Amino acid sequence: MNSFGKNFRVELFGESHGPGVGVIIDGCPPGLALAPGDFDQDLKRRKSGALGTTPRKETDKPEFLSGIYEGKSTGSPICAFFRNGDTKSKDYAQFYNVPRPGHADFTSRIKYGGYSDPRGSGHFSGRVTAGLVVAGTIAKKILIPAGFSTYISIVGGRKDIEAVIEEALESGDSLGAIVEIRICGLPAGLGEPFFDACESMIAHAIFAVPAVRGLEFGDGFRATEKRGSEHNDPFVDQSGKTSRNGSGGINGGIANGNEMVFRVAVKPASSISRPQETFDFSTGAMTTLEIEGRHDTCIALRSAVVLESAAAIALADLYLTAKSGVPATRSELWRKP
Repeated sequence: MNSFGKNFRVELFGESHGPGVGVIIDGCPPGLALAPGDFDQDLKRRKSGALGTTPRKETDKPEFLSGIYEGKSTGSPICAFFRNGDTKSKDYAQFYNVPRPGHADFTSRIKYGGYSDPRGSGHFSGRVTAGLVVAGTIAKKILIPAGFSTYISIVGGRKDIEAVIEEALESGDSLGAIVEIRICGLPAGLGEPFFDACESMIAHAIFAVPAVRGLEFGDGFRATEKRGSEHNDPFVDQSGKTSRNGSGGINGGIANGNEMVFRVAVKPASSISRPQETFDFSTGAMTTLEIEGRHDTCIALRSAVVLESAAAIALADLYLTAKSGVPATRSELWRKP
């Protein structure tokens, strides 16, 4: 479905070339200070314009239709709406008969019986993630004093990011990337094992973001190369601080209070101008697909802040769950007199 969370619930709506896209956030505590300018920084990080991003220009100014009054959250659902303006739907007509390799053109048509909106990729467009950034901004306010640090460490398997992007632009191709997210200042105890474990909730939200192909915490896959004596995180003081962080700040599905560290693999964009041999469903024969239109060379350049927002949403939900005291209340019922 298009919603995520229990105590901090986020629901996305809209299509890339429809009237607009937006988000409904339910469960935001009342009295949280929310000014229009609070959202500018993260929305700017998601905007196009930099080398390797789409030429599509949108204002990305959210209209808040409910849930905020006189600069404070009211406790009722917050609805933010982004109007679409710079659309060129004709660029997508060819994908009805010749779906883009690696894209949702084919699978969405099958799932929805041919009724899904194909313009600008419809609900499967990265445009829809604007609402996640709004929700993420609110989530990070709920999590204060926790601090988030996100950066792109590798693009196309290389660290010389600008050079590899320019090479891909010249060849009409796209690039994948690795995004690293670090979160400090989180309280220990977040996570509701078994199925709502801290990693599970973060992974659920992260993998909902388009183009994600992998996720690892702490040592990640490198842990398979280590022995327990190398991977373990010895404690060094009463607060639970550890001398290393192979677990990425989570033990047993519960945040341990150390810095949370994880990395996300983002695939290359499916829409490339380089010719591709693929199937034409109208003729039943192979054809050459040459994609026109405006597309990102490296999706991660704009989705890094979206991934950060998704993680914040999951953690805010876990934080409000822990704050509600439901587990403690349940345990009281079984305490012996």
